[in-house]
Amino acid sequence: MASVTFDHVTKQFSGGVTAVNDMSLEVKDTEFMVLVGPSGCGKSTALRMLAGLEDVSEGEIKIDEHVVNDVPSQNRDIAMVFQAYALYPHMSVFDNMAFGLRMQGMARDEIERRITAAADILELDLLLKRKPGKLSGGQRQRVALGRAMVREPQVFLLDEPLSSLDAKLRLHMRVELQKLHRKLNATFIYVTHDQVEALTLGDRIAVMRDGVVLQVGPPRQVYEKPANMFVAGFIGSPSMNFIPVTIDRRTATASGFAVELPLAPRVESGILGIRPEDLTERISSNNPEINLQVDTAEILGPDQFVYGSVGDDAITARVNLNLRVHHGERLRLGIDVQRLHFFDAPTGRAIL
Repeated sequence: MASVTFDHVTKQFSGGVTAVNDMSLEVKDTEFMVLVGPSGCGKSTALRMLAGLEDVSEGEIKIDEHVVNDVPSQNRDIAMVFQAYALYPHMSVFDNMAFGLRMQGMARDEIERRITAAADILELDLLLKRKPGKLSGGQRQRVALGRAMVREPQVFLLDEPLSSLDAKLRLHMRVELQKLHRKLNATFIYVTHDQVEALTLGDRIAVMRDGVVLQVGPPRQVYEKPANMFVAGFIGSPSMNFIPVTIDRRTATASGFAVELPLAPRVESGILGIRPEDLTERISSNNPEINLQVDTAEILGPDQFVYGSVGDDAITARVNLNLRVHHGERLRLGIDVQRLHFFDAPTGRAIL
């Protein structure tokens, strides 16, 4: 397999639109890297430049140590799986998987060997004679993956491959993709706008916004130590609570409560960040309290999300499913001070 390097890569389209801006990122050999961000952040453009489907305006893209800016797409030894399966409806599963290999003039025995091996891994053995119209969405997605696998590329590129599947099937396919990555021991670069996919799939994730990579790291690290307010708000569901506060030494005072920060930031005001799951019904002398004026509650499977306000600030809390919550009541909650975040208001940069 291979490593991939984006070295100060920029992509400008006609009209001066910058889709990717000075992107530097190293993807390790056999790593599962996820590019995540909202629509229009440049993640798919970055993938298309790596695939050779878009030209690079500035910078270099390397596969291993080889610069591939001017290498034709078909010679980059990569395989790409798109959101749309792009299967030929008149061809069988076998023929769809074999099409690219036949175009290369590969021998029949080698084609059959590769397809048999891929079908075994993807559990497509019994479906090779069927046509795409007779397959479920998940099966068609596996055929698209198989078509990429049989090429035995150095790098797999996956552009929102699960977004058209229903929620249950997406969960199943996430598990299948993790298993496939381990079996192939290959380099995967995966694009998604879904932060749940990013957190569950990636060895590391790169969070993008407006063509810029804002933070790169293992999912847990990005979740627990976001570099700025955008990353903090984008990664995690429900989103982090952001509360304007004034600072007096270590005391952060909001409109409806005050809390002692672990360290004294050298600013007079800022934005306090509290994740909904860090508000707890367990009250102790170590944790400051808030009184949440309940607006509404949402039960989602094992979780209960309570929406309300403290003073002038809207607050979301993630509480025990067994806790009975009613509109208009005041709910006492403790704040886990060890898990607080603090951001500089003008820049959004994390301070604590």
